[in-house]
Amino acid sequence: MDLSYTPAEEEFRARLAKWLGTTLPTLPPKPSPDDWPARRAYDTGWQRMLYDAGYGEVHWDASPTLRLIFLEETEKAGAPYVGANFVGLLHAGPTIAAEGTPGQRERWLGPILRGDEVWCQGFSEPGAGSDLAALRTRAWRDGDHYVVSGSKIWTSHAEVADWCELLVRTDPDAPKHRGITWLAMPMDADGITVRPLRTLAGSAEFAEVFLDEVRVPVANRVGAENDGWRVTMVTLSFERGTAFVGEVVACRRVLAELARTARDNGRWDDPGLRRRLGRLNAEFRALWRLTQWNVSEAEASGSVPGVGGSVFKLRYSHARQELYDTAADVLGTGCLDLDRPWVADRLSSLSYTIAAGTSQIQRNIVAERILGLPKGR
Repeated sequence: MDLSYTPAEEEFRARLAKWLGTTLPTLPPKPSPDDWPARRAYDTGWQRMLYDAGYGEVHWDASPTLRLIFLEETEKAGAPYVGANFVGLLHAGPTIAAEGTPGQRERWLGPILRGDEVWCQGFSEPGAGSDLAALRTRAWRDGDHYVVSGSKIWTSHAEVADWCELLVRTDPDAPKHRGITWLAMPMDADGITVRPLRTLAGSAEFAEVFLDEVRVPVANRVGAENDGWRVTMVTLSFERGTAFVGEVVACRRVLAELARTARDNGRWDDPGLRRRLGRLNAEFRALWRLTQWNVSEAEASGSVPGVGGSVFKLRYSHARQELYDTAADVLGTGCLDLDRPWVADRLSSLSYTIAAGTSQIQRNIVAERILGLPKGR
């Protein structure tokens, strides 16, 4: 395994860094975090700039290594995050690229890459928790359509989305990991109700989505009917394998800022705090190396990240919480002020051991699929 970069990859990095240096100063101010229509316009506008510059396809047409370099350099330069394009670029797009038909790739990938269309994720359901296979939203065939009824929760960006990557149960009599189908549902279809949810950190990027006999064309099915669990594993491999890469770079930057703040406000004199900062520095360096290893494995296995993503997700979730707990120690009583840096991030970090599959789910995957331990023990 070689974790070094080739001359061509280093040339890509230098070219991208130069473009970011000249482009980022031209961007308009970021809109309010709560104004999702404005955030959609800002995020899709940024994606269009990337597309016009030749970087729009890096999320799935480029090699995993180029994708890693792209995420690293954009985060280092302080470029806008994918934001409203998160699901389309990092989940639905790569899944359609890997599992869709030629017609589906032609229909959906271009609009995602150009920032023309936004996707949301309709996976989680009330009552199912992180046991994704326990979903109960039903879909039955009616000619050349599926008719869908049920509800979803924690649906990312549903308020401003054009499409939803939707999991439905098409065979209620099959074992729970079978009988599931992956659909692309248009969010302007009749029978869809969206209710935004506000999180502890004050953001509203999630929503409840209620589905009342929504008709979805059979042509929008990605993969075979009742084969949605396998397709979903492809989606989740991208989510756990590469979707958090940029955030690791951001955490390393926050760690350096924490050390500077601690020196300025006297907290640096606390040897316990210095040990925590040093351990976190080692943790995030190790996570970066693990990311490179996962990407190297993806290169060798056809560009789909493997179960190593679960190891990364497990450790990253806890390291992120520890980072912002340490930030609270550095801020002292300032950690109660929501207008201070890192305070809202600390609140949102509480969700990371639940989001994208709980830590317990990741432990099960590691135990069963990496260590080969038996199920149910």
